[in-house]
Parts: sequence; structure tokens; C-alpha cells
Amino acid sequence: MKTAGIICEYNPFHLGHLYHIEKTKEILGNDTCVICVMSGNFVQRGDFAIFNKHARAKMAVYSGADIVIELPTPYALLSAGDFAKAGVYLLESLGVCNYISFGSESGSIDELTNAATVIISDEAQMYIREGLSIGLPYASAQQQAADCILGERSAIFNTPNNILAIEYIKALAENKSKIKPVTIARTGGEHDGNSGYSATAVRRELHHGNLPVAQMPGAAVAVSMEEMVLGRGPVCVKDAEQAILSRLRTIEDFSQYHGGADGLDRRFIKYAGKMPSLNEVLASIKTKRYAMSRIRRMLICAVLGIRSDDTKNMPAYIRILAMNKKGMETLRRLKKKAKLPVITKPASVYKQNKQVQGAFKLESSVTDFYALAYSKEENRTGGGEWRQSPVIC
Repeated sequence: MKTAGIICEYNPFHLGHLYHIEKTKEILGNDTCVICVMSGNFVQRGDFAIFNKHARAKMAVYSGADIVIELPTPYALLSAGDFAKAGVYLLESLGVCNYISFGSESGSIDELTNAATVIISDEAQMYIREGLSIGLPYASAQQQAADCILGERSAIFNTPNNILAIEYIKALAENKSKIKPVTIARTGGEHDGNSGYSATAVRRELHHGNLPVAQMPGAAVAVSMEEMVLGRGPVCVKDAEQAILSRLRTIEDFSQYHGGADGLDRRFIKYAGKMPSLNEVLASIKTKRYAMSRIRRMLICAVLGIRSDDTKNMPAYIRILAMNKKGMETLRRLKKKAKLPVITKPASVYKQNKQVQGAFKLESSVTDFYALAYSKEENRTGGGEWRQSPVIC
């Protein structure tokens, strides 16, 4: 049986994600097992996930995925390149993954591979260092390097899915991985538009109290409705604003948190504990040098207590969030071949080494903080990470 990995957030699961899974199986064969590595309760843009990780994993499995495993929060809150490396590392660690499938505006593996080869060259790295030395954000420095080397062909770096696709290919090359890349051409409108392929548009509708039935598969709509009735979403960073501000005001040294280099920690020290709202904290810290996405990620890392050292090594375990019958069959193979401990029952963590225990305890504290954003008080209890086994669909 072929096995294809997808690195994702599903925030939440929508028609574009359904299309991606269906096209992956169309290309590789309908019996292909799809394993998703999904961000947990916090996502790469530096925000709370709109629904908790087990609910989003359930949406995915009901819609065609076979297993969903967690990309632990410290890695989900990294920049695109490091996010990609951690995701590829987990797919490699499964020991059963043959392919990685990702969307791209290009739709051409050859074009994306060529771009990845160019951007890791010594010439490109020289241009990138020059850009960083004059205060450019990394993305701008990389684009400048691509412009200098590729000319008009550097347009491939202008779109978000192409950029992430290139990072996946770079990560495969760095790992000398045997996993083969497959790309699905992205269709259906702009990333932040109003089509069924835009998570931003879907979140907007959900936050307005609407169920976007035309933009989500039926199973994802049903799970969303269930979570809303139970008072577990939709969630956003504003729902925990007071808790966030409270924690920010207790932090004296921001340099220990991921992203605090290049003077950003000093901006946080100056403003994070003084502003009356999150919007004012972010607006005060923002300068041309620091992308807002980086500021948001660092803010969440600081609030959650995620330090730079927490991502010094790659993920320490494989946590199963949800699976179906085919996934359960694959899990039996996976347990024999995986290069990391496979966690299904949380209590089994205590049988693992200190690194695994420490990483899981950090994830547990992250989940406890996420729960504070739930609208119903009875859902805000602590210790939820230790009580939740995989969802079987």
C-alpha cells in the first residue's frame, strides 16, 4: 500500500483540503493511505486554531484522510522553513511514508525543485545574508536573492503555497529523504479570498456565527456545528485576551522565547506589558523590520512559555489524533517501523524518556491555556491532554 503524507493546519477543513486529498488519491491510487501531520491548538500565523485539534482531525478523517498526527505546538509556531522541516521530519520518522503531497500555485514539481535548488545555492545564500545584514525580513531577503538569480522566473516565490512547497522540497533534500514530492495545482481563487478554497473566508463566516455550508464538506460542517453547540468554538486569540495580557505583564526577559533575536525582544519589553489591548501591543511592536506574523508567533510563544530551546531538537514523539479503519491497519505497520515513540494513550508517556515526557507536558500546558478561550465555563478545565485518546472514525 502506498502512503502519502500531507503537512497541514486544517483551520478549519474546507473544500480545498478535500480536493487536495482526492487528487492525491487520484494520482497515487485510491488505496493510498493519507497521513496528515497537522498543527495542534495553535497555528503558524500566531493564533488560536478555530476549533481544537481533535475536532479538526475528526473533520479530516471523515473527509478522506486516514490518520492525523500532531505537529507539536513549538514547531507549529515556527517560520515557514522550520515548520516545513519539522513536518517532513515527522513524516520521515513514521517509517512508512512514500510520498509527500502539497498544494502549489505552480503545479510543477520540476519548477519548484529548480527554485529550491537555486535558493539553497551558495550564491543565493550570499544575497540572503546581505539582505539580512541591512535589516530585511528573511522572506524579503530570499525574494531579493531569487530576483537577482532567476530574474522574471523569481515570480515563483511570490505566492504562499509555492513558498511552502519549496520549503518542503528543501527539507527533503536536507534529510536526504527517499520520500517523493507530489504537488497538486491550487485552484479556486486567492488564498484569502471568498472561494471554497480559502480558510480565511471560512473562519470569517464562522466567527460571524454562520455555518459556511457551501465552502466546507458536509462532515466538516457537522463537526463545526457540534463544537459550536458544545461551546468549544469558534475560538480566536481575542477570546483569551485578558489571560494573554496578564501573562505578558509578568515576563521580564523576552530573549528566551523563539523569535526574540534581532532586537525584537527589546520591543516586547518596551510595549508588551503596558498596552491595554492586544491590538495595541502588536501595533506598538510592529516596525518595517519585523513581519506581523513573526511578532504574533513570538507573542504566543511567550504567553505559552515556549522557549527557543524547545525547538533545539526535532519532535520527540508521534501523537495520533484521529484515524479510520485503514489508518488503524497502517498504525500496526507504523508502530513496527517508526523511529519515534508512537503515542495513542496519553498515560503511556510515563513509560518514555524524559525528553518525551517534557515535550508532552509542555503540550499539555498549551492545551490548558487554549481551553481558557472556550465560551462555556465548564469546558475550561485543565488536564484535558491527559484524558483524550485518538478519535476513531
